[in-house]
Amino acid sequence: MRDAAAAFVERTRSGDLGALPVVLGLVGIWAVFQILNPVFLSSTNLVNLTLQSAAVGTITLGLVIVLLVGEIDLSVGSVSGLSAAVLAVAMVDARWPLIVAVLTGVLAGTLVGLLYGFLFTRFGVPSFVITLAGLLGVLGVQLWVLGEAGSINLPFDSWLVVFAQQLFLPAWASYAVILVAVLVSAAARLRTARRRERANLTYQSTRTIVLRALAVLAGLLAAAWYLNLSRGVGLSFLLFVLLVIVADFALTRTRWGRAVYAVGGSVEAARRAGIRVDRIYISAFVLCSTLAAAGGILAASRLAAVNQSSGAADANLNAIAAAVIGGASLFGGRGRAWAALLGILVIQSISSGLTLLNLDSSVRFIVTGMVLVLAVIIDSTSRRSRAASGRN
Repeated sequence: MRDAAAAFVERTRSGDLGALPVVLGLVGIWAVFQILNPVFLSSTNLVNLTLQSAAVGTITLGLVIVLLVGEIDLSVGSVSGLSAAVLAVAMVDARWPLIVAVLTGVLAGTLVGLLYGFLFTRFGVPSFVITLAGLLGVLGVQLWVLGEAGSINLPFDSWLVVFAQQLFLPAWASYAVILVAVLVSAAARLRTARRRERANLTYQSTRTIVLRALAVLAGLLAAAWYLNLSRGVGLSFLLFVLLVIVADFALTRTRWGRAVYAVGGSVEAARRAGIRVDRIYISAFVLCSTLAAAGGILAASRLAAVNQSSGAADANLNAIAAAVIGGASLFGGRGRAWAALLGILVIQSISSGLTLLNLDSSVRFIVTGMVLVLAVIIDSTSRRSRAASGRN
């Protein structure tokens, strides 16, 4: 355990802060809002916070992937609004089967991502320009899809609305999911450690892995117990967490994921290593838009309505801010899928806390902007520290 602590201190000194600033910031935000309003950390409010995090968090996850390759997508809010509009028209007006309507909405986002990837790789147009144009163009398509009515209500008794608003895991199921997840994670870490040991590389000891797994298990069980004092763990939030886990596995355990980090670190080096850089860029844009579409559908389901303001600037800016605040580097090549979860918890905590204090949205935007600037400063500083450490 001392070796693990020493390694952590060494990484911190070299500028590799990981999720530490985000975690400390989240704890600080929670402490301040709890002092100002004791309702903030109530189980009821935290359940609402998790439900509010699912939709924008899913959008944020796609942005993290694009940031990892060193690019940006400014149109995720518009894409989420378009997909929600397509879903509503297909489901309510055209009366298509629910699964067909959902798939059509997600497909709309996928096609937008394919268009971005084609324009970026074929013509070399900067992603900032492509997605800024897409923000306007996709918004126009959304308004056209909604038509003159401009608003469509989803049936409250539809499974999609029930899923987003009313479905929660039973207490025993939440504990079982956590136990299985921690055991699978610990087994994977042990297998990785054995493989690194056979290759004569540095590896974590079995004792360290077991102690860490027990600590994580205790923390997650305590969190689930506290949420279960109210309504429990919402299935929409669980879906978001599962998407984060799948994305993290793909990014850290697959050839595609290693290629994503390689392209984000150095495009030319990745190309010389034989990586099909264009395909990686296209896959990143497609995944980003597809996840934005999924997030838009979750948001529409939670509100049980779609209108002309769906996916507006608020959702767009919050998703971008959450990705950066969560630890995804604007310079590419650094970050984890977990940045989406941590970042959106910060954003929604600020929003929830200020709402409980009866402060208007102007204060929320100011505070969020300050936190975003702080996150970028930390990212830039740690990047320079790592560069200086590498030269030394």
